Amino acid sequence: MRRARHSRRPESEPMTTPAHVAIIMDGNGRWAKARGLPRLAGHKAGVEALRRTVRNAADLGISWLTVYAFSSENWSRPKSEVSDLMGLLKLFIRRDLAELHQNGVRVRIVGERADLQPDIAALLDEAESLTANNRAINLVIAFNYGGRDEIVRAARKIAADALAGKIALAEITSETVAKALDTNDIPDPDLVIRTSGEMRLSNFLLWQAAYSEFVFEPCYWPDFTREHLAEALRQYAARERRFGGLDARGVAS
Repeated sequence: MRRARHSRRPESEPMTTPAHVAIIMDGNGRWAKARGLPRLAGHKAGVEALRRTVRNAADLGISWLTVYAFSSENWSRPKSEVSDLMGLLKLFIRRDLAELHQNGVRVRIVGERADLQPDIAALLDEAESLTANNRAINLVIAFNYGGRDEIVRAARKIAADALAGKIALAEITSETVAKALDTNDIPDPDLVIRTSGEMRLSNFLLWQAAYSEFVFEPCYWPDFTREHLAEALRQYAARERRFGGLDARGVAS
């Protein structure tokens, strides 16, 4: 990954940039099928698209980039495909971690880690610890992640604290829940992008995306380019976020 450039943006690119963009990287398998290739080829192309997007996000001034890398439901896929995906994850971290670190990328992982294979868990821990002090851009990887599972785990933490007398029921607020989530110190996404033309969240950041803007991009993830990202940012810049309040004209949302 090349070092992000900080030159003036071309006039065709937006000047208003969301602080946090989250992406559902969808369509690797269909991309491969359309080309008569095995699914693994699609996943490999998807990794290349991720490399490009991290570079482009930093270049466009995005502070936080969250990507849906592997959901808690993906374990139900054929064992061969899961094995291929784990191999690609290991390769990505081993091949790219030093360069990500050099370019000031801070890597964060969200998702359940309790039952992960020791070598996978160790790689995730290494990625976080090595890059902990970096500030150029925050790359959040949702791995073995599911929004409902995250909320359930948060509810269990809060219930345990309530049973232990650490918190009263009347003191439980939305802030209490937010602090118990995997993303407790990560800002909510301003913009969620999904590729492949599908229009659903698929159990991704269910709590955090309550007030996010959405852009559904028809291209498959391996074809996602800087221009696709810039176009999503342009759409975001044209919208008025009211969070349930009034707009500048006093019109209710």
